Formats: sequence, C-alpha cells, structure tokens
Amino acid sequence: MKKGKKYQEASKLIEKGKLYDPAEALQLVCKTATAKFDETIELHAKLGVDSRHADQQVRGAVVLPNGTGKSIKILVFARDDKAEAAKAAGADYVGAEDMAQKIQTENWFDFDVVIASPDMMGVVGRIGRILGPKGLMPNPKAGTVTPDVAKAVEEAKAGKIEYRLDKANIIHCPIGKASFGPEKLQENFKVLMNALIKAKPAAAKGVYLRSVTIASTMGPGVKIAANKLAE
Repeated sequence: MKKGKKYQEASKLIEKGKLYDPAEALQLVCKTATAKFDETIELHAKLGVDSRHADQQVRGAVVLPNGTGKSIKILVFARDDKAEAAKAAGADYVGAEDMAQKIQTENWFDFDVVIASPDMMGVVGRIGRILGPKGLMPNPKAGTVTPDVAKAVEEAKAGKIEYRLDKANIIHCPIGKASFGPEKLQENFKVLMNALIKAKPAAAKGVYLRSVTIASTMGPGVKIAANKLAE
C-alpha cells in the first residue's frame, strides 16, 4: 500500500533499524504526528508468551497518570444503591435488563466501557456473545466487574486503560494524544510498561519484551530498545 507524502516525510526523521530510548522516541513521535487532528499515540508491545495457553495470558488494567485525552462514555449494569452511586460518579448510562435489551434489539453501542456489579453478570452474560467480540465484556481482571462500580467509573473517566494480548501476542494500548507533549506521554508510557513487566506470567520463558514500538495514528512506528525497559 502506497503511503502518503506526509508519512514518507515523517519516516525520513526515523533511522531505520535504530532502537531508541523512550524519551527520544516520544519526541520523534510527537514530531511526526502532523495530521490536522490531535493524533492518538499508541504503544504496541510484542511479548514472548503464547496466548493460547491459559497460564501465559497477560491482561489487566492501569490508570494512566495523565489520562488518554479521550472522553469516554460508560455503561454500568447495576441496581438500586449501586446504580445511584454509578450515576453520581459520572456514568453515562445505568441500567439492567433494559440496557441488555437495548443492545440486543437496537444494536446500540453508544459507549466505550462496560462496568457491572457482580450480581448483574447473569444479565450481562446473556449478551456476552455480542459484547465479547467488540472487547466490551466486563472482566474482574480489568476491574470492570466490581462491587464498587462508582470507583470503577471514576477510574475509567480518569484514564484507566485495559491491556490484553491479541492473537499475535501483541498488546496495543493508547498512551495519550500528540498534544500531551513528550513529557506527559513518557509518564504514561512508564506506568503502562511497568504494569506489563509486572504482569509477566511465571510460565513465560525466554525474552519477555520481544519488541516495543510507539506510533501516532497516521505516523510511522518508532522502535524502542525493549531490553533496557526490562532491566
């Protein structure tokens, strides 16, 4: 696929085959984010695990100190006091069977995160095959199935992100917007990388951080010296 002129110009700023340290890489990524909109900066980490094995899963969530720069809409499955607490914490939609039915019958997906209290998982489970493929199914590991739905809403609004392996054993996560500048992005990057390193499964053998790349929405990837991160 032919890349655009801006992409090609941006690529010239990056040395082929060079592994950058995070600070330099983030400065480069901000420099190469030249689109007319505020580009998202993403981290892509290839891990030395095999996601087909249950004991080599890497999944969790972390609150980025500077948020993601994206305002998110949250749907909470809860009843009574928990429902009221979720509303007070800033949830955009709160409900039970009514929300599950709306998703089923209207193909409604005007939300980015789904949080549920444990007693609601019977209701949520019925739409699991709809939410699952979209990566929206609540999960205790990600902190989205919890008795304290209000706290989960606050964290999600503050910039909590979920990380999980794809089929190629790569984790893709946003670490902010180009407008954040290198310093704020580096703070977010550090917190996410520390979480990924701590999440290394005991069953993982050999090199854990195979490659770490950061890129803006429209820009080229910048490779980071992953071996230094794991020291």
